[in-house]
Amino acid sequence: MTATQVDLDRLQRVWDAPPTFRGWLTMVNHKTIGKRFLVTGAAFFVLGGVLALIMRVQLAMPELGLVNPQAYNELFTMHGVTMAFLFIVPVLEGFAIFILPLMVGARDLPFPRLTALGYWVYLLAGVFIFSSVFVGAVPDGGWYAYVPFTGPEFTPGLSMDFWLLGITFLEISAIGAGIEIAALLFKNRAPGMTIARMPIFAWSMLVTSFIIIFAFPTLIVGSILLEVERKIGAPFYNPDLGGNEILWQHLFWWFGHPDVYIWLLPGVGIISMIVPTFTRAPLVGYTWVVASTVVAGVLSFGVWVHHMFTVGLPLLTISFFGGASLVFALPSGVQVFSWIATIWRGGRVRWATPMLFAAGTILVFTFGGISGIMLGVVPFNWQAHDTYFVVAHFHYVLIGGSVLPMFAGAYYWWPKLTGRVLSERLGRWNFWLFIVGLNLTFLPLHVLGFLGMPRRIYTYLDGLGWGPLNLLATVGAFLTAAGVLAFLVNAVVSQRRPPADSDPWGAGTLEWAGPVLPTSYNFASYPVVRSRYPLWDQGSVLADDDLMRRWTDPLAEPLHDEREILITSEIDAEPQTVAILPQQSIWPLNLAVALAVALTGLLADIYWLAGVGLAGSIIVGIVWAWTGHDFEPIEEMVEP
Repeated sequence: MTATQVDLDRLQRVWDAPPTFRGWLTMVNHKTIGKRFLVTGAAFFVLGGVLALIMRVQLAMPELGLVNPQAYNELFTMHGVTMAFLFIVPVLEGFAIFILPLMVGARDLPFPRLTALGYWVYLLAGVFIFSSVFVGAVPDGGWYAYVPFTGPEFTPGLSMDFWLLGITFLEISAIGAGIEIAALLFKNRAPGMTIARMPIFAWSMLVTSFIIIFAFPTLIVGSILLEVERKIGAPFYNPDLGGNEILWQHLFWWFGHPDVYIWLLPGVGIISMIVPTFTRAPLVGYTWVVASTVVAGVLSFGVWVHHMFTVGLPLLTISFFGGASLVFALPSGVQVFSWIATIWRGGRVRWATPMLFAAGTILVFTFGGISGIMLGVVPFNWQAHDTYFVVAHFHYVLIGGSVLPMFAGAYYWWPKLTGRVLSERLGRWNFWLFIVGLNLTFLPLHVLGFLGMPRRIYTYLDGLGWGPLNLLATVGAFLTAAGVLAFLVNAVVSQRRPPADSDPWGAGTLEWAGPVLPTSYNFASYPVVRSRYPLWDQGSVLADDDLMRRWTDPLAEPLHDEREILITSEIDAEPQTVAILPQQSIWPLNLAVALAVALTGLLADIYWLAGVGLAGSIIVGIVWAWTGHDFEPIEEMVEP
């Protein structure tokens, strides 16, 4: 049964936020929050890129004096913090928050206020970290914050306190998103979307969510311990007091290596959505790709020591972790060969901009992965460790596995975000400038590593033979920046293009089932899924039997003026009950502000202010819980 216009108007009224400033502050709809993550993350990306360009100019020629050593350390640290913490994870979460409910046939995320809290915490944490610029206390200990250099003896003042408190605050956002996405994919899939029919992007985000939930608390604990050591002299990392400085590296890399797969797996999922669409062929080896994604997520927790091969650990220990590092070639190879086989099966490829970036991902990610296998070999790692070879490898994997897929996903899902298709002409300029600039920047760094150029230096002497390659890399960095600028211009001018068709790419997955710009409630009648590519294989995604209509039709004709969503079983996605989501809420913003006040008090040693913030957080939390909604049994929602 199709919902009447009266029903649709009622749904729109229930799900829309008031068109006021307060309504803007209280929005909890996943599409709005997802867009906010994406826009804010893009702003941090541009900021981090500007910091990188300044560093590259400083290194373009020997003994330049554009910045002094202290300023370079601050640029280096803030570039890493921005890209690793404020750009990659939030943008990938933004894609997931926006697109996953549409992709799995849900009306919203199951805990929408938690999603809103995650965004406000992310925004305030970014502002908190960058506010260090205005008080002359910019973090300068590297994005990895190795002790003892970041302890109270070598880094007095507030600079690393900004890092430690800001990152701890920021991780609340990431963990909340991880819980939210996992709950969505287990309990809110459309009827019939069994776990074996979930799109690969959903699988990649499910595994990523579990990595976030298990990995990020370790960084929070490590950061709190270091902050306590800095504030009161506790002996966690100070060997003179019975601590161990290597403990920080173990805690950081227990988080840090899984974090690499938090960056990579969503990108893999995006490419696995795009390649089938533009080859008009189902993904080859779906089950193998799912298995490889799960295996990569599990293995990511077992190789953190390969970042520590030179710290003096026993040879047997590092041999074990070196061998485990080499095993990663297997799941990565499965995914790459699946994409190649899908392209081969499809025969004719539509080379639109999303597919160009997908092809670029395959090439760059593979190249970066090969150099990663080289670094997993312990004797080679000893020679290349802390050289520019590692910088080159890291950026090839990071850009090839995350940034290129982000561009691919942006072009692919831009019609769902804005109702327009981005310009193909500007898209090709974006691709070629970026891909040429990327290789021109980082290919020479491999050679510089072999020539002995160490990481993290702000200048170098003439006569070492490093100057020409550094100049080439700097030229490449500006080409890469030109590619980013082409995308930004494209995003602006394409808003004047005519509205896109509802499915401009001819895709087969559920996010393209409705109008090109989704309504606030996504689906009036819940779709029913019988295939991995329902738009290709099913004549209609509406319910076709009386039993299923008993669940889907009442949601199109709501009995209550409430935000109703369907709850389904974890494995087979069979309807179980209906839940009522909370309406728009100011409490996520209030809680984020209260936590920010508490952190500011801790930073400045104003403990009464920290107490006020903590007390405010508790009060807001109680009110938040008090204003929640309970689940409603289906018998109360529909007639038998």
